[in-house]
Amino acid sequence: MERRSTRVMLAIWTVLVLVFLFGPILLIAVYAFNASNVQGWPIHGFSLQWFPKTWANAEVRAALWLSIRAGLVATTIAVALGTCAAFAVHRGRWRGRETLSFAVVLPIALPGIITGMALNSFFVFWHLPLSYWTIVIGHATFCIVIVYNNVLARLRRVPGSLAEASMDIGAGPWMTFRRVTFPAISTALVAGALLAFALSFDEVIVTTFTAGAQNTLPLWIFGAIRLGQELPEVNVIVLAILVVTAVPVWFAYRVTQDR
Repeated sequence: MERRSTRVMLAIWTVLVLVFLFGPILLIAVYAFNASNVQGWPIHGFSLQWFPKTWANAEVRAALWLSIRAGLVATTIAVALGTCAAFAVHRGRWRGRETLSFAVVLPIALPGIITGMALNSFFVFWHLPLSYWTIVIGHATFCIVIVYNNVLARLRRVPGSLAEASMDIGAGPWMTFRRVTFPAISTALVAGALLAFALSFDEVIVTTFTAGAQNTLPLWIFGAIRLGQELPEVNVIVLAILVVTAVPVWFAYRVTQDR
């Protein structure tokens, strides 16, 4: 049986880890309500003045809309390709199946800067101008991994006897997929899509190499921090990104819980 001192030490250690992980995030959230445009501690006043000023910035709105559009399209592509790859690996018994699985997972294992440089070299080699669609392609490469892993894990948990029983009573492949397989993997699809969108929305390294003249929200933040003239607006945007990123992750967590 654990001693009381052991439980106390584990509790203290857990608190320290949480402070280390979420302390900087909480500090940025507090700075978003700072009445002064100078970041200093302690804060002498709180205000909501930076929120309407940030939204009034046309460049911020354009960058936000571009990030959302790119994330949604990249997520759609990732759901389609990731699901197909998961079915191919799970049900196929062909040579090279494991190689395909490794190739699908590789982009998320590589550092973002390597993926970005590789994509940039590919676009330059084929004389493809950097644009909105190169951002989408860049984001889809690592979003596919999220959907693939979620769907493959769920397929491995679904008994194959369910599909066999469906076909035994006369259902065709499409009917079996619609009535049996899809309901079984639907929560995994939703969770994968939500996590993929969250990852796409805050990806900055790959976007840097694939955006060209396009200015997504992470790139706008990077430029604003470098110049140091719009730090209050940066804090507001960072707070918004944290919320936009956390909400899909929370929903993904909820839909994947066993009931």
